[in-house]
Amino acid sequence: MKIKNLLLLIVAGVITYSCSDNVQLKPTISGKAGEVVVVINKGQWESDPGIALRTLLGQDEPFLPQREPMFTLINIPEAAFTNIFKTHRNIVIVKILPDLKESKIVYQVDVWAAPQIVVTIYAPSQEATAKLINEQQEKLLSSLEQAERNRNIQNARKYEERGLRELVNNMFGGSPYFPKGYNLRKQTGDFVWISYETTYTNQGVLVYKVPFTDSTMFSLENLLSIHNKMLQYNVPGPLKNTYMTTAMREIAPSERWVSYKGRTFAEVKGLWEVYNDFMGGPFTIHAFLDKERKNMIVLEAFVYAPRFEKRNYMRQVESLLYSYEEGK
Repeated sequence: MKIKNLLLLIVAGVITYSCSDNVQLKPTISGKAGEVVVVINKGQWESDPGIALRTLLGQDEPFLPQREPMFTLINIPEAAFTNIFKTHRNIVIVKILPDLKESKIVYQVDVWAAPQIVVTIYAPSQEATAKLINEQQEKLLSSLEQAERNRNIQNARKYEERGLRELVNNMFGGSPYFPKGYNLRKQTGDFVWISYETTYTNQGVLVYKVPFTDSTMFSLENLLSIHNKMLQYNVPGPLKNTYMTTAMREIAPSERWVSYKGRTFAEVKGLWEVYNDFMGGPFTIHAFLDKERKNMIVLEAFVYAPRFEKRNYMRQVESLLYSYEEGK
């Protein structure tokens, strides 16, 4: 009897190991950041369903200095959707089935590769497909954005510069994760500047705190005032009497409140420029109260990449703000 029980335990262990191992053995995703493979037949791609998807996923990414689509769409007819495309990071499949009684969108992860998102849209007609996409556009769009964000956060955790997180955590009671290549640029008593710099690009994260007085500090006007004062003092430009500040002429900054993994924060997006100079780019702010509600903690992400498109650079560094965790 004991031998039989032991054999059952061994078999169960092998099954558990095999299932776990199968997950690990899934191929790594293919494709570039920001790409979405849309599996839909040509006629449907050129009519209502395709128009709805292009309007939603191909709209301009907001708060960039030049036009870039939110996602780069790659249309693949259903007959051509072979294994080479099934490992892509982001896949949207449109299935129009005339006998279908109810339209629905199914969201799955790691179907053929990892870390992958597969969105399947089921509807009985082209008109019903377009209607469903328009009705659920916020969820569809945010699911793909979150999948891109999760990959960046996963990368930051896996290849972490742990010393940077420890430094920020000790100063502010919490910290984002910073991947390899990020370095400490500046540190004062209540301000830290951490950046990843190459010859032609700069992805920066600023972390600072200011004493909390009342809720009006979270208004867009006051957040930008705090932001500009902190930048003027801590982020100088390349020449004398130049410094980083908010660009107000082209695109006005915008604010919204976000709830994310148990945290609530004010998010501000806009463009920055260098006063008395010609540098500029996009920025994002996350502002929230610390545990004791004594200070407002501000996380900022910005990109300077004058020779390149900025969508993916900004998503990478903005994802680090979303990786913020309070200290244990």
